[in-house]
Amino acid sequence: MTSERRRYIRPEALNLLDYIVVDEKGRQGEYSMARTLNISKGGILMETHRLLPLGQQVMITLGLEDQLIDVMGRIVYATSSSGRHQQGIEFFHVSDNDKRILDTYVTAFHMLYAGDIAKHPLPSTGY
Repeated sequence: MTSERRRYIRPEALNLLDYIVVDEKGRQGEYSMARTLNISKGGILMETHRLLPLGQQVMITLGLEDQLIDVMGRIVYATSSSGRHQQGIEFFHVSDNDKRILDTYVTAFHMLYAGDIAKHPLPSTGY
C-alpha cells in the first residue's frame, strides 16, 4: 500500500513544453524545452536536461493536442537519474480559458485510459 499524497490522478502523458525560469521578483531568466511524463489538473511531472531547485517558479507553455496553454507553477519535487531530471510542478496560476482546455484534456485522457489506469495504477512519487 502506498501513501498517495496527490490531489489529482496523473496518467502518463508525453507532451512537449517550453519553460522560462522566473525569479522571486518576477524577472524572466533561462528559457528551455522539456516534456511531460504525466499531467493532471493541478500539475505535471516534466523531464528536463537540467535540474531545477525546489521552490523555483516556472512559466510554462504546454502543448495539449492542438492547443497551447500557459501556466505558472513551482517545483515541489525533483529527482535525477542517468543525466535526466524530473521535476514535479504544482500549478498556482492558470487562466480560466486555459483551465477549461486542461480540464477537457485530462478528462478525455482519463475516459480513454480508465481501464488501463485501474489495472496499472501509477506509483506514488510523493508530490
